[in-house]
Amino acid sequence: MGLLQRLAVRMTPLLTFPTHAAPHLPTPTPFLGLNPASSATLTTMSATSTAAGTPLDTLFKQKKTLRSKVRKELKSMDPALRSKEDDEIQSIVLEAPWFKSCKRLCAYISCPALREVDTSRVLSEILKNTSQDDHSQIKKKLYVPRVEDKNSFMRMLNISRIDDLIANSMDILEPAPCDAEGKEREDVMFANEPVDLFLLPGLAFDKSGRRLGRGGGYYDTLLAKYQELAKDRKWKKPLFVALSYSVQILEDGIIPVTSKDVPIDALVSSSGIIPITPAADEICS
Repeated sequence: MGLLQRLAVRMTPLLTFPTHAAPHLPTPTPFLGLNPASSATLTTMSATSTAAGTPLDTLFKQKKTLRSKVRKELKSMDPALRSKEDDEIQSIVLEAPWFKSCKRLCAYISCPALREVDTSRVLSEILKNTSQDDHSQIKKKLYVPRVEDKNSFMRMLNISRIDDLIANSMDILEPAPCDAEGKEREDVMFANEPVDLFLLPGLAFDKSGRRLGRGGGYYDTLLAKYQELAKDRKWKKPLFVALSYSVQILEDGIIPVTSKDVPIDALVSSSGIIPITPAADEICS
């Protein structure tokens, strides 16, 4: 299959979405998306992972075990349910006041092979609004990820259309470093204005703000650097919002954390928005 065909398959969402407001559920009860046997094992594991002085190699092993279990749950997720949750989550995001009002944001490009929550419809709406004289919502400046090496270095580069994306060696869509005119794309770390929002992927989450990534450290590294940049420039910290399938939401305390793990502010599932931090409570109320 050629590149254009892959782009068409990966990035051809419907450009219309339900106009009714998605239900806002500020405090839905998260549940463990794993089976009871896994739950017992992980609960025991969390008792040691959160203990003071736990060696880092122990935490990393616990994370690796949890990643394996969540990947199995995602792999066994019914495709029809996955598609339904993809649609519901994107509708909730598109109707959320914090999304409608944001002017600049960073968002991931979903990869079906990684079984990430689909973002194609959200990205399409943003780019459609960027390229047309559409006053139905605030125009947004979009930055998307480009992995530069295997040492947790990832940049967020500005794009203005779907054609700005190319498939990398792993067949994951990302922006080329330069645009069609040969100009270097703007890096969010060197932008003159702050972003309001980060839409984040992950393998597992809980309602206390813990996020389990895929082990590369790319997002935690980038988020930590951006928080430092915002602090230095006296910008308001952007909202960190993760998108999650129901099976990815775990009970509090199960996800092991280290000092380098950056917590999220809010979580969006098919059930609604789960605000976690005061900043999220403020904009979701």
